Amino acid sequence: MAEDLYSVLGVSRSADQQEIRRAYREKARKFHPDVNKTPGAEDTFKRISEAHDVLSDPETRSQYDRFGENFRQYAAADAARSSEQPRRSGGTRHTWSGGGAQSVNWEDLFGGFGGFGRGADHTAELEITVEEAYRGGRRTVQVASPYGGAQEYTIDIPAGAVDGQRLRIAGAGGAGANGQDGDLLVTLRVKDSKRYRLSGADIETDLPLSPWEAALGAEVSVQTPGGPVTVHVPPGSSTGRRLRLRGQGMPRRGQPGDLYAKVKVDVPRSLNKKEKELFEKLRDVSSFDPRRGS
Repeated sequence: MAEDLYSVLGVSRSADQQEIRRAYREKARKFHPDVNKTPGAEDTFKRISEAHDVLSDPETRSQYDRFGENFRQYAAADAARSSEQPRRSGGTRHTWSGGGAQSVNWEDLFGGFGGFGRGADHTAELEITVEEAYRGGRRTVQVASPYGGAQEYTIDIPAGAVDGQRLRIAGAGGAGANGQDGDLLVTLRVKDSKRYRLSGADIETDLPLSPWEAALGAEVSVQTPGGPVTVHVPPGSSTGRRLRLRGQGMPRRGQPGDLYAKVKVDVPRSLNKKEKELFEKLRDVSSFDPRRGS
């Protein structure tokens, strides 16, 4: 039978999170394999790390208190039986890139062990739309522990966020034995939406036009992430033509990007009698041949 995780850390079952963290740091200093070379020290340290990972997360601690050492299997079976098992709400679920008794990197966890450095930084990715990148706002990220459960964090996305930008949540990474925890680094991935496509600081969107608007020119409204904007369509605009709206792209310090409205000429799928007559008349009088010279 595995040793009780509370006993591993030397705390009572009523211990709060501060006591658990303090006990972990004290025992980590004592049994870290870079310091303690006695046989079994590394295994003890792994068990200490596992106990901390389980008991420092309220969800996994509750499951452990309920089911004991086999809490993962029982909790999974219990969730499968109950259709009313609550689910965490909020952003996308991601996995830590480091930490955990089985995959922990001692060097990263304790910063080279020069007097026990800060905890390891953890990483996650978060997909956001072009609209979210433009406006900014708040999103919730759930980061899964290697031992089950998840921790929820709220992050502030700055207006004009770019793909690959990293946001730092201080102290949300691995526990440091000297009291300085690592950070959670969230990498933003800007995903094109149905309406908008992003290229650097520039945004592209489709601009549907009727045949007569494209042929005669028009003033039409274009929806941008910042709101509707009127664009002048020059006469004779064919599908694929890009109309530039300066400064309507992504917000940037100094010079914002541009928005390009890409013309897409749409033809009516059905015509009433009068419309059909007019198109037939246009066909009979026009000398335009789109295939000439192709």
